Amino acid sequence: MPKRFYKQAAPEEMPGGWTVALDGRTIKTPAREAFRLPTERLAKLIAAEWNGQGDKIDLARMHLTRLANVAIDRTPEIREEMADELARYCETDLLCHLAEGPSELVARQEELWRPVRDWAGQEFGILLVPVEGILASPQPDASLEAAREHVLGMDDFRLTGTLYACGLFGSALLALAVADGQISADDAFERSRLDEAWQTEQWGEDAEAKAATEARRKEARAVGTWMKALG
Repeated sequence: MPKRFYKQAAPEEMPGGWTVALDGRTIKTPAREAFRLPTERLAKLIAAEWNGQGDKIDLARMHLTRLANVAIDRTPEIREEMADELARYCETDLLCHLAEGPSELVARQEELWRPVRDWAGQEFGILLVPVEGILASPQPDASLEAAREHVLGMDDFRLTGTLYACGLFGSALLALAVADGQISADDAFERSRLDEAWQTEQWGEDAEAKAATEARRKEARAVGTWMKALG
């Protein structure tokens, strides 16, 4: 990890947005682009990430900084590919793979997953077909295209956060619900791990699995912070 080379990070207004300055010098992205952020709130949060570092800079803990770098350096060049990837998540969306049993788990999935599926269908025309088991069912082309077109209408920062959330939750529908403010990122994360939580209730959880879950929960909270900071 690189050694900390600054004393203080602070948000700073710049033409077209906000940025973060380290001891008065504005930072750059890894591609040497201007670190231009869309809101003051996001700039303050990222400055807090930099101020929260110790003697060495742990980039793995700087979730918002890493998302911003992707949004600036990569997303503008690969928007179409990112939309295609989100559509692929729809093809195998977690919320469409219902357990074959036991009935208590199926009931829990129905309670927490169906409302999100219904919302996506009503709000965006993304109507996905649920199945029992792990084998995917072909999803309607119109729904996949609706998902694709919706995310292409997002700005680079919201698109970046949404696609990151897809991977975290294993669900495009949960990611879209968080991006739209329909549910919180914390709520989405807990819905995404219903099966895992069920297994924990039945058999317990070892320390390694618990630590991994908590690390993913922190990432989910960062996604929620990111979306709220975008306004």
